[in-house]
Amino acid sequence: MSFSVDPDASNTTGSKPKVDVPILKDLTIDNITENVHRINSQADDARLKYVLERLVSHMHDFARETRLSTKEWMAGIEFLTAVGKKCTDVRQEFILLSDTLGLSLLVDSIDHPKPPASTEGTVLGPYHTHDAQDKSAGTNISADPDGEPLLCLCTVKSTTGEPIPGAKIDVWETDSKGVYDVQYEDYSGEKPDGRAVLRSDDQGVFWYKAIVPVPYRIPNDGPVGVMLEKLKRHPWRPSHMHFMFEKEGFDHLITALYLRGDPYETSDAVFGVKESLIVDLGTVNAEQAKKYDIKEGSKLLTYDFVLVTDEDTKKLRDAEAMKAMKALGRDRMKILEGLPVPDVD
Repeated sequence: MSFSVDPDASNTTGSKPKVDVPILKDLTIDNITENVHRINSQADDARLKYVLERLVSHMHDFARETRLSTKEWMAGIEFLTAVGKKCTDVRQEFILLSDTLGLSLLVDSIDHPKPPASTEGTVLGPYHTHDAQDKSAGTNISADPDGEPLLCLCTVKSTTGEPIPGAKIDVWETDSKGVYDVQYEDYSGEKPDGRAVLRSDDQGVFWYKAIVPVPYRIPNDGPVGVMLEKLKRHPWRPSHMHFMFEKEGFDHLITALYLRGDPYETSDAVFGVKESLIVDLGTVNAEQAKKYDIKEGSKLLTYDFVLVTDEDTKKLRDAEAMKAMKALGRDRMKILEGLPVPDVD
């Protein structure tokens, strides 16, 4: 399902468009929904038609259930307009809104289901960039002299326990002040800090140096921040480090590791924390200090990431989709290009 704009689609000549559309009934509160469905039902894209049918149904039911006022409707439009205006090349306020409403985690969990013993996914967050540079093993991703040194020693394997060599691993974190590089006014993208792109070796190992993550505020100087304040919610995220894995034949994994005992561990502003992703930091011993050229006693992060194959993910996603459809009483459904649509054949 995709949308594109046809530059020739604008009709400014006053001529009648040659479109055969259903005749609408006399519109009322009770029949407006079915009328919208009727006029939307001619779409060729089965998935687009299904998504719009459900979206319209839920929006209309929401308006009827809440007895939505014109004033509230306009406030909602102005809020979304403000969200859009706050977006820049390095700040995605709509993703932040999605995160703070729990939608981002929900969509990721639906689209990337995980079988037992595999690494769970979590939210991407609004500050991932494509500026991170390819770095070799052992690189120090942080230039922050005030951060507490951290050795990250990890592996990436399949669900059968086989090492995955050559996986692309995107890592990123804030500085010791809880600020991402892109949040600084002088950020140009030429010298990204606190982020890097790494590759796993033949044994599925990847390691690098960083700083111990700290809690930080999500950007609350925009409309999302106003929303949180009105809801009496705090804007803090617990200490964590982001990871994104890409490898041909395996499902794309976006995840993060959270430090146990963080004051915001149980109230993350963007609902990203999962129990399996909470970790305890260890301590670098003498042998590790020598091998990895880091001071003995430094903090140590270890984790074994497990990726799921595309094939296994597809099977699980399809099975869970059909199970969910039946639970919703939608029995006449089928999977089309990996997504559920009504089975009208």
